[in-house]
Amino acid sequence: MTSAVIALGANLGDATSALQGAVDALTQTEGITVLAASPVFETDPVGGPDQPVYVNAVVLLETELEPLALLRRLNQIEEQWHRTREVHWGPRTLDLDIIDIAGFTSNTERLTVPHPRAHQRGFVLVPWLAVDGDARLGGAKVTDLVRNVDVSGVRKLNPELRLAIAP
Repeated sequence: MTSAVIALGANLGDATSALQGAVDALTQTEGITVLAASPVFETDPVGGPDQPVYVNAVVLLETELEPLALLRRLNQIEEQWHRTREVHWGPRTLDLDIIDIAGFTSNTERLTVPHPRAHQRGFVLVPWLAVDGDARLGGAKVTDLVRNVDVSGVRKLNPELRLAIAP
């Protein structure tokens, strides 16, 4: 089993339900064990066109899937939520990104791991720290990375709201 960090985001439709649906789908996927899910955060859009606020979370998992198979599974889950890719950094019903896979690096057109912009994104770093205070991205502590990022647009949606992990 290999550990992985997945970022979840959505800003169209019932975005919080989409995040929970993604966690449910990951939990039901053979070869994946979801270990933890962060609280849900409301975040201002970064880049792209004018659009609604997002909800974001991070899940930690262990997987037997090879990295490209994990990516394919994430894309299938996005498709189940009617994800389209018409506008770069545009609004979406569900976005699932591989942030990190322990012991694995890739820099191809299909998959770049660690995620090339995760260290700049408060909407990834803040939820990640909420679920793993000792998180590291590359050789850096996420606690150090988040100090260099504007996190003013990242707000806990509801202190009690966490994505559920079904057994």
